[in-house]
Amino acid sequence: MSDQPERDRPWLFRTYAGHSTAEKSNALYRANLAKGQTGLSVAFDLPTQTGYDSDHELAKGEVGKVGVPVCHLGDMRTLFEDIPLDQMNTSMTINATAPWLLALYIAVAEEQGADVAALQGTVQNDIIKEYLSRGTYICPPKPSLKMITDVAAYTAEHLPKWNPMNVCSYHLQEAGATPEQELAFALATGIAVLDDLKGKVAYEAFPAMVGRISFFVNAGIRFVTELCKMRAFTELWDEICLERYGIAEEKYRRFRYGVQVNSLGLTEQQPENNVYRILLEMLAVTLSKNARARAVQLPAWNEALGLPRPWDQQWSLRMQQILAYETDLLEYGDLFDGNPAITAKVEALKAGARDELKTLDGMGGAIAAIEYMKSRLVESNAARLSRIEAGETVVVGVNRWREGEASPLTAGDGAILTVDPAVEVDQVARLNDWRAARDAGAVAAALAALRAAATAGKNVMPASVACAKAGVTTGEWAGVMRQVHGEYRGPTGVSKNPSNRTEGLDEIRDAVETVSKRLGRRLKFLVGKPGLDGHSNGAEQIAARARDCGMDISYEGIRLTPAEIVAAAAEAEAHVVGLSVLSGSHLPLMAEVMERMRAAGLAHVPVVVGGIIPEEDAARLREMGVARVYTPKDFELNRIMFDIVALAEPKAVAAE
Repeated sequence: MSDQPERDRPWLFRTYAGHSTAEKSNALYRANLAKGQTGLSVAFDLPTQTGYDSDHELAKGEVGKVGVPVCHLGDMRTLFEDIPLDQMNTSMTINATAPWLLALYIAVAEEQGADVAALQGTVQNDIIKEYLSRGTYICPPKPSLKMITDVAAYTAEHLPKWNPMNVCSYHLQEAGATPEQELAFALATGIAVLDDLKGKVAYEAFPAMVGRISFFVNAGIRFVTELCKMRAFTELWDEICLERYGIAEEKYRRFRYGVQVNSLGLTEQQPENNVYRILLEMLAVTLSKNARARAVQLPAWNEALGLPRPWDQQWSLRMQQILAYETDLLEYGDLFDGNPAITAKVEALKAGARDELKTLDGMGGAIAAIEYMKSRLVESNAARLSRIEAGETVVVGVNRWREGEASPLTAGDGAILTVDPAVEVDQVARLNDWRAARDAGAVAAALAALRAAATAGKNVMPASVACAKAGVTTGEWAGVMRQVHGEYRGPTGVSKNPSNRTEGLDEIRDAVETVSKRLGRRLKFLVGKPGLDGHSNGAEQIAARARDCGMDISYEGIRLTPAEIVAAAAEAEAHVVGLSVLSGSHLPLMAEVMERMRAAGLAHVPVVVGGIIPEEDAARLREMGVARVYTPKDFELNRIMFDIVALAEPKAVAAE
């Protein structure tokens, strides 16, 4: 007879995955499940996330790059072929188009003969953090909030095991949030959703609905602080559910969360060190039983270099399995109850979060405070980067101990996964075939019913499911939402006024003054984000630092076409143009930008580019005429500022 103590059941093992096509992603999912993964986490490409079909102008170069393209029911059907959805727990990282992707998922489940009421999983469905940090929003805040609660109300009736929302604080930390800000901004989002949801579900059904709201959080390298943050989250959420909403049953007040550990801290330099970072960050969300994640997905060690290969994802999966099955962690109760250091840190984090929540409440809640929260994140991120630049925050291999052996893991061809450009051509061809084969009358009728429901303020989920079955495309569904509710441009968080962080900038400010006099006006630096990439943190920090260095900046935010960027450069008479692309679509987008710059008579204006760009791609960009290429290893913003000043020198222009 075994004397082994009874072990807790481990969390769900997930890998965030999807790329190229639905067929290739399906093969990847089935392979990962065979390796011991216990849940799916679907990454969608940017056109799908922002409600465009693969042949839209803004989708050019973006198809299949950061996730899988899903344009219609046929794509969703292929994505889950031979994967029984009634036996799966599926997380879909989708926000603005969450009602639509859930509708497609339901339609495929019905085709498989599944009981829809048995489906388990999550749509992220947190549009507020999209305005703050990720940028895949479509509509203004109020109608977007309504769509979140439409999904929640629909699942309450039809998919009782489904989590209708992940309140996602993950990207808040990626955007620079302090632990207190991450706690407060995420909890304020949950409050905004529950306040709106109260009027959409029956009084007696509301507690169970509160119990189905989940969170998706980030765990950084300061893993003791992160562990305490998770315990603070559980205690604050319990407090809010009990005091604000009167939820009596403890099980409905539980803080239920999944996690991806921090990708922000993964380094391009000495990338093998990232394995240790990922392991330590995983401990923050698994060691404390009372604040343990329900699902964990780990990035791959080489994500700062590009798309990870299946082997890289397998390595991260094995890390989870070793902790769960080889160690004795799951044989014990909470290891930290009664620890005075942990208790003190948790209480300090809760106090800071309560203060921030009080501020947000005074402004009218999360929806009303979007601009305030965005500006706070930009400020916090600037402070974080300044500490790294100054060496106050040590990052091994980046600002200390830079010398090291060359990594054999990054040697040779195929060290990272690349998406064949032919994927986009094939996807567009399949999309055209789909449109040609469907019943046009049924599509028109379904879209008309969707428009009527959205206009009347009815729940859009039933009409969305009908659209999915009729053959409507992602772009057509989102097009109706755009027509009814309008589009939205979120705040950039970068004010025109310099900050008080000018210490150490005197030399650059003097150089800017000197060059501006030679130019005959203030050095004009235009910062832009072409394509659909909404990761704006880098662009915001470059714009803010350039502003603090005395430059005249122009930064209008995300999701601009190359034509719009070139037109803005001409109108502003920019001396230097700086573009940020982190989605892997830098080559096609920059080819178009450079061609348009020449056609507009702006070939003399230097263009610099930043992003996750392999060296061979950087060489191709330089061949196109790009003046400088920056990657995550270029963390010293002041050096970039000196480069911009040098490029703007009149003599440099004359030499072109």
